[in-house]
Amino acid sequence: MTIWPLVVAAGVGRRMQADRPKQYLRLNQRLLMDYTLDTLLTYPGITRLVLVLSEYDPYWPDSEFADNARILRACGGAERCDSVLNGLRALQTLAAEDDWVMVHDVARPCLQHSDLDALLEALCFPGAILASPTRDTMKRGRINAQGQADIVATVEREQLWHALTPQVFPLGLLIQALEYCRAEGLAVTDEASAVEHLGYAPRLVEGRADNIKVTRPADLALVAFYLQQTSESDQAINKRGAL
Repeated sequence: MTIWPLVVAAGVGRRMQADRPKQYLRLNQRLLMDYTLDTLLTYPGITRLVLVLSEYDPYWPDSEFADNARILRACGGAERCDSVLNGLRALQTLAAEDDWVMVHDVARPCLQHSDLDALLEALCFPGAILASPTRDTMKRGRINAQGQADIVATVEREQLWHALTPQVFPLGLLIQALEYCRAEGLAVTDEASAVEHLGYAPRLVEGRADNIKVTRPADLALVAFYLQQTSESDQAINKRGAL
């Protein structure tokens, strides 16, 4: 099994209200994106990684991985699906059509190797994604004339999942799916939905609850806490191993 991580990092993160894209914000003295890249590049069996950046990204040289020869850069597009497709086309110069591509959001820095183990262990055609079962009561809403949201219905939550990343699919299939959606004018917000439009049913693999995405300012403190907890846990394990 050949796995190629593809990290999407071309967004500007307007909802963060920061002076730079969220992937370049610092958490515990390290860039957010460097946690993500470190986790993927240190996973056994990963040799190279595709990183999709904005064409005129002035912040990339600040990353500790800016000169890493294992990273293949690709140029971002207008939408997320365009950025992913650009990364996949760059990867075609190195990978086979049946190689697996692991697409991950750069703004999910708390990804753990244990989740990657579970995802790859469950992997089969047409692919699989990390996901989290919905635990809250779910409501369907509608915006009223005053611009406020009213409840329309309570949605059965038993079969609902939060889609996370990474999401893993064969290179050729994912290109086909994204190109089909583009040609048909279908909006897709993740890779799984593109593959679903071809009639396939990717597998759901339950992941850790702390694999959250940094979207708004309040998310930073929670992610920083999770990362600090992981660091302290690793230090404790290393200390016990040294005894």
